[in-house]
Amino acid sequence: MQEFRRMDRLPPYVFKVVDNLKMELRRQGEDIIDLGMGNPDIPTPKHIVDKLLEAADNPRNYRYSASAGITKLRQAITAWYKRRWDAEIDPDEEAIATIGAKEGLSHLVLATISPGDVVFAPNPTYPIHPFSVIIAGGDLRSIPIGPGRDFFEDLLTATKQTWPRPKMLIISYPHNPTTAVVDREFFEKIVAFCLEHDIIVIHDFAYADLVFDGYTAPSLLQIPGAKDIGVEFFSLSKSYSMPGWRVGFCVGNRNLVAALRRIKSYLDYGMFQPIQIASIIALNGPDDCVKEIVEIYRERRDTLVDGLNRIGWTVEKPKGTMFVWAKIPEQYRKMGSVEFAKMLMTRAKVAVSPGIGFGEYGDDYVRLALVENPHRINQAIRGIKQI
Repeated sequence: MQEFRRMDRLPPYVFKVVDNLKMELRRQGEDIIDLGMGNPDIPTPKHIVDKLLEAADNPRNYRYSASAGITKLRQAITAWYKRRWDAEIDPDEEAIATIGAKEGLSHLVLATISPGDVVFAPNPTYPIHPFSVIIAGGDLRSIPIGPGRDFFEDLLTATKQTWPRPKMLIISYPHNPTTAVVDREFFEKIVAFCLEHDIIVIHDFAYADLVFDGYTAPSLLQIPGAKDIGVEFFSLSKSYSMPGWRVGFCVGNRNLVAALRRIKSYLDYGMFQPIQIASIIALNGPDDCVKEIVEIYRERRDTLVDGLNRIGWTVEKPKGTMFVWAKIPEQYRKMGSVEFAKMLMTRAKVAVSPGIGFGEYGDDYVRLALVENPHRINQAIRGIKQI
């Protein structure tokens, strides 16, 4: 067989080690509480499902759709941005629907990055951010993030030390997996820096709504000049609990949106049209369902963090995302995150994601997803207490 060089550049999937162990233990009859994969378990709101069923009953919606998204969906996207962030976006030139944010982001990188182009991404971070660059043949440079680091100082140092100059920066706040959040000033600095250094910005805004304790996540596109250098991706997976529906969108710089539209025109015919129609209903409101979903995650967050602190595992309450990013207790830290995650599974019957799966700077941590109800979370805490 021939070698597949593009695949050879991708490292082994770290999470597979934990997944295999989880499946093996479950086959043995063990009750494993899975806080590993961030797979939302909350049902999609009924009014969205009802619209899907209504649209699916119309044979006219069975035909090929538009890869960029139907007109009314793009209009709903831009109206949602105007209401939420007071950002003016042209639905025809500056917005495009995607089959989830992950598909859109990876295809945008594929459309815009050539072999040898340098792209910056934080470390640790959501895997598709760095690996989309590798798949496209780009040259990835990691910017470490975490306690005690100054992101802009590290970003400036990396820029000065890199040749050719960086072409793109991929960021995401609220951040997966670290749960870090930023203020408007952060994006003002990002826009100013990237305008000065002629760097494209992709901001993955998947957790825009999953915020707590009075915090409001700012949008990149609120900042004057942002559309000159960047785009923002949003996903309905978390806010509207629609993960399997695969609905997202990209908004911002019209040249980047055009590049994504062009490559998608070769690759797909867009989402099943009833899904797009139901997504219009989601974006046009009402938003009570989003608040209810956020409250469910807040209750789970409090149950998990309070419980971990109660048994001596010190963890701070995140202000955003559907995760807890927990530093491995000192006595276990030398194990590394993979071995620690395996120990939690075998001894506590709890599955978590090893931090090294998000980058080498995450190896002192594990990520716990808020995808179980408070009863199961308390069961997990009792299990962890026994190790």
